[in-house]
Amino acid sequence: MAFDPAEEIERFHAAINALDFPAIEAYFAENATYVSNGVGSLSGRAEIMAAFRRYFDDYPDQTADNSLVESLTPLSGRAVWSLRATHSQTGKPLVRDGEETITFNEDGRITRVEVTDYKDF
Repeated sequence: MAFDPAEEIERFHAAINALDFPAIEAYFAENATYVSNGVGSLSGRAEIMAAFRRYFDDYPDQTADNSLVESLTPLSGRAVWSLRATHSQTGKPLVRDGEETITFNEDGRITRVEVTDYKDF
């Protein structure tokens, strides 16, 4: 069966929604990059996972939904999403809408995530 970036993005997002950190970590290639206006530019699986853990310590109740997931190339896809969360310490709500382009390597590991928020958060 051929690799389908859109299906992998759906599975990756399901792991995030489940806060399944071992599964999330397994998705990233060792040398992956993650670029977002929220966190800046992260390099390497360890740095990306540390940022994920910090974020979900702050927002453990996040719910995210995709309104569109599509394959762009045989090894990349795009997801349009919205999320809602509440800061665990301040109680301040977080509402974000945006999209991300995810690029995979031949082994199905994520090599690059580019996040674009539709407005600053």
